[in-house]
Amino acid sequence: MMQNIKQIVDEALGISSILEKPRDRKFGHFALPTFSFAKSLRKSPQSIAEEFAQKLESLPQIASVNVVGGYVNFSLSDTFLGICAWEFLQQDSKSSNSKQIQNESEKILLEYVSANPTGPLHIGHARGAIFGDSLARIGKFLGFHIVSEYYINDAGVQIENLGKSIYYAGRHLFFGESYELPEGCYKGEYILDLAQVVKKSLGLKVFEDLSELALLSEFGKNEMLKEIQENLAQLGIVFDCYVSEKELFSRWDSTLQTLKEHNGIYEEEGRLWLKSSECGDEKDRVVVRENGEPTYLAGDIIYHGDKFARHFDHYINIWGADHHGYIARVKAAINFLGYDSSKLEVLLSQMVALLKNGEAYKMSKRAGNFILMKEVVEEVGADALRLIFLSKKADTHLEFDVEELKKQDSSNPVYYINYAHARIHTLFSKSNFKIEDFKNLARDSFATSLENMEENLCSLLVLSLGLDKVLMDAFVQRAPNKVVDFLKMLASEFHRFYNETKILNTEKQEQILKVLVVVAESLNLGLALLGVRAKKSM
Repeated sequence: MMQNIKQIVDEALGISSILEKPRDRKFGHFALPTFSFAKSLRKSPQSIAEEFAQKLESLPQIASVNVVGGYVNFSLSDTFLGICAWEFLQQDSKSSNSKQIQNESEKILLEYVSANPTGPLHIGHARGAIFGDSLARIGKFLGFHIVSEYYINDAGVQIENLGKSIYYAGRHLFFGESYELPEGCYKGEYILDLAQVVKKSLGLKVFEDLSELALLSEFGKNEMLKEIQENLAQLGIVFDCYVSEKELFSRWDSTLQTLKEHNGIYEEEGRLWLKSSECGDEKDRVVVRENGEPTYLAGDIIYHGDKFARHFDHYINIWGADHHGYIARVKAAINFLGYDSSKLEVLLSQMVALLKNGEAYKMSKRAGNFILMKEVVEEVGADALRLIFLSKKADTHLEFDVEELKKQDSSNPVYYINYAHARIHTLFSKSNFKIEDFKNLARDSFATSLENMEENLCSLLVLSLGLDKVLMDAFVQRAPNKVVDFLKMLASEFHRFYNETKILNTEKQEQILKVLVVVAESLNLGLALLGVRAKKSM
């Protein structure tokens, strides 16, 4: 709705306006500040506001206009709001029909999670996963062409150590040896579980000596990747594609040659260095060790070369906050590969402090030294976890108590928002109307029926129709928490209206219910784009 109004106002005034919400609702639905035009028009904001007000008063979409200082405040007509409401109800739940959404040509590659396939996902992984998935959902709805991608770190010493971990677990379980793991190996009951799966699938022969280490490593990696995908599916997260580091490594020689051709590599003390300090890094970085083995950075250089070779318009990486120092070296590599590193945007996701009844949440026995994402999802539910993780910006610290998410009151945002949605469906179940009947009405009939709304009902409708701007702001600012804030506000306003207004068996029953269809649809859509299912009953 907001963009439609902006377009109408801009055409009437011959300017590009910035519309705001007045601090006080009594001033109107929207405010247009004029201060930025004072210099170019050589007039005071007050006189500009008065001129703009005269032009806006003639628009059929606007019911009233008033000037306060340098602001033009105005309210929309009920009929226009009715048309906006009808159009909102007609849109596909998977894509916006708002006129300002023209982003089909912008292709974005969004990479997130990308946890090493050496163990199950922990609660820290969950935050980046939920953030990335919600960002992708919102962006796709708005019309951006987004591809979500998981980079599988399946090359290097960590995968070899996974194989060793499984081998020594097998020696312990099946040959009675003491369970002692070399440095760098992975601990936890999940390794013992993997050894059992290996025995069932490959037999005991692979545990006789380390000659089958490569097979154990590959098998273990595939099993962990399968479990990671299952963990993500619990949260409703499915990636468009997976890219294997191991498969990409065949391109290392050609990638290194490209870096050399762009004068991004030098040799010193038997090692090859990336000149990352020339691109803002605090120092140069080793890409090939003295023994000729590429470093961990080499894999990321190949991967980002592969990304940029696929010619997306923009690239977004969601990394853990501990990767902050890694950004400059990766961007340097992109530049030395001959690409524009400004197209890469790195978003950082902070860790999470998890409590239970005020105490630190216990580490998982299965994982050994961290909290499993799967166990938390099973305790509080995917919807609750998603909403609480999205309640704050991803780059801020988050602490929450899982017991708080089980409360059935207004302190629990999951319950509070869902209760609003369920209340509306309950109202319809007690009335003689059906939601779908209202959605199927002709536009003019629907719009006309909303004329002469009471002020509180009109305000509720205007708030509901503000979802489109909230979604665009949330995507552009990479802040899905804005959607959560909107949903909490909308739920609060609905609950207030519900408690103050008699709805059923009144003269205004049908009109109110039509507005509440829009409220319910706004709640439902907002939750869906956060990956949360709206409940119809509680």
